[in-house]
Amino acid sequence: MELARQVAPHLPIGAVVTDVGSVKTELCRLCTAAMPAQATFVGSHPMAGSQKTGWENGSPALFEGRTCFVTPLAQASAAAVETVAQFWRALGSTVTTLSPEEHDQIVAHVSHLPQALATTLCSFLAQKNPQWRNFAGGGLRDTTRIAASDATMWIEIFQQNHGEVLCALNEFQHELDGFSAALAHRDWDELRRRVEHGKTYRDGFPS
Repeated sequence: MELARQVAPHLPIGAVVTDVGSVKTELCRLCTAAMPAQATFVGSHPMAGSQKTGWENGSPALFEGRTCFVTPLAQASAAAVETVAQFWRALGSTVTTLSPEEHDQIVAHVSHLPQALATTLCSFLAQKNPQWRNFAGGGLRDTTRIAASDATMWIEIFQQNHGEVLCALNEFQHELDGFSAALAHRDWDELRRRVEHGKTYRDGFPS
């Protein structure tokens, strides 16, 4: 938001400004308010990258085949929205346009919740015998890869989207409680239903 205020006085007539932030609602509102009359802000968020940070981990194909959310406010012009969408399509992304609020709800579930779970799992296992990590197979490595992400970045994301992340965590806790109850009661039919339901969802991921 501060950067938007800094660049605002230098924007030419017809300029379109975007970003790559992971949380949109407040950012889009504040950046739009910072724009001069001759410029438009349209938020965007490419769902790309990994747990590694820094220029040395960049890739020219980073955005190819990845979803990019474009998150305009209602007052943004159709032309400005299309300019941002075309920018991301030119980099190989598949563009989905939706409101900042809907974006934040979605990513709380499909991005921020997985980060919280991977981080918590590793934090839990860190309390056990440290030698156990040497026995980790692909399942644990795949499940916890993102736990190696930059902590400062994720604290900022959790701060900015804390309401939606809390909702997702509460919903997940209810699901986990159901799994635990089925296991405690030796309800193998219910456990099978849950395992198969999860497998069906995962099998439906695009390649």
